[in-house]
Amino acid sequence: MQVVTRAAAVLGALAEPGGGRSLGQLAERTGLPKTTVHRICTALENVGYVQVDPGTGQRELGPALLRLAVIGRRDLRSVLEPYLARLSRDLNETVDLAVLDRGSVLFVAQHPAPERELMAIARVGYRFPASSMASGKVLLARLPDAELRRVLPARLEPTIDGRVRTRDEFLRELGEVRLTGLGFEREELRHGICAVAVAVVDADGRAASVAVPMPASRFSQGEQEVAVALLRLRDDIQAELGRG
Repeated sequence: MQVVTRAAAVLGALAEPGGGRSLGQLAERTGLPKTTVHRICTALENVGYVQVDPGTGQRELGPALLRLAVIGRRDLRSVLEPYLARLSRDLNETVDLAVLDRGSVLFVAQHPAPERELMAIARVGYRFPASSMASGKVLLARLPDAELRRVLPARLEPTIDGRVRTRDEFLRELGEVRLTGLGFEREELRHGICAVAVAVVDADGRAASVAVPMPASRFSQGEQEVAVALLRLRDDIQAELGRG
């Protein structure tokens, strides 16, 4: 039982927003000896639950664990994949599919821009603070008020330029998202990256976000076109899923 608890602690630390962790960082976050963390990570790597980033040497969640995370959403994802591919071709932009995992956004699929040298990429399997992402905003906006206030942290992540947002300010923004169906991200988490997103919901109430991230240099000119295309895509998907 202790082994399972320790493995769960390591996986929990890797699931926190911000990407991979070194063995030393994992030891610090879990309170476990570094040798124990190394042994657990090696065992988890063997089954694909953890992988090593070849560029940094840091540990991160592996593809096998990601498959477990999305297995309950497999039907929704299979419906969405052709739509994501079509939208990416039509706009010549990257299209992301993400789900809400507590207070984070988990990226579960991506279609890179087919003919762009400069594009916005977030690795599948990574988590980011939901309040800082267009994807997160549309998913948070769907939650009942009581659940939303429970999920939101007491202090929101500051923007990349250090601006601190209050919960009340963010809740007002979510009010606009609920009215328009669109979530926007304007260089809040990543320098030079903006995004627009919509949420789609299947017949069982499971939600996912479809987002188009792009360099800020293209965003000001393409924002309206992308927003219209996303709303049209959402309506097409909801018609197939049988939900308005």
